[in-house]
Amino acid sequence: MGYGLVSAKLKLGLMIEELELLTKQLKQLEAVMEKALADTGYGEIILGIPGIGVVTAASFLGEIGDPMRFDHLRQICKMAGYNLIEDSSGKNKSGTKISKRGRKNLRNVLYQMARTMVAVNAEMKELYQYLKTRPNNPLKKKQALVVISKKIVTIIYSLVKKQTGYQAELVFNKFRKNQMKQVA
Repeated sequence: MGYGLVSAKLKLGLMIEELELLTKQLKQLEAVMEKALADTGYGEIILGIPGIGVVTAASFLGEIGDPMRFDHLRQICKMAGYNLIEDSSGKNKSGTKISKRGRKNLRNVLYQMARTMVAVNAEMKELYQYLKTRPNNPLKKKQALVVISKKIVTIIYSLVKKQTGYQAELVFNKFRKNQMKQVA
């Protein structure tokens, strides 16, 4: 009985040491990411968006590189595989879906951003609720998060291109605001 207790204490001690090491390495990695983000010149703009943190912002820029190299935000969406294609097989045509022909890691980063922003960012939360409850063609939860992901790309690209900070009142145009008011 004593042998099992000694073994369990040893294993627990080793697990605690490993956790402390991993925590230290994580802090180092986040510090490096924060510095790299600051070096891009876009860090302050992107981090000004509620719901986007250092890790997701650095991961996003790590996947796409310099956002200014793109002529249009559709290019970033296509790079992520968010461009729409026809979903058909033979004579059956059931609508459209995202192509998924882009970078899987970029889609993953954008999806994680969308999940966080729906919880934290008031504008994205409002858009998410609208997309799920709109009268014509309500979306499923994951479909709505894909739309939010594309909206995040739009916001980041616009802010970086204009070199301005996030302004909640400019997130939606008049048409989208009217759509969302009609449902609420």
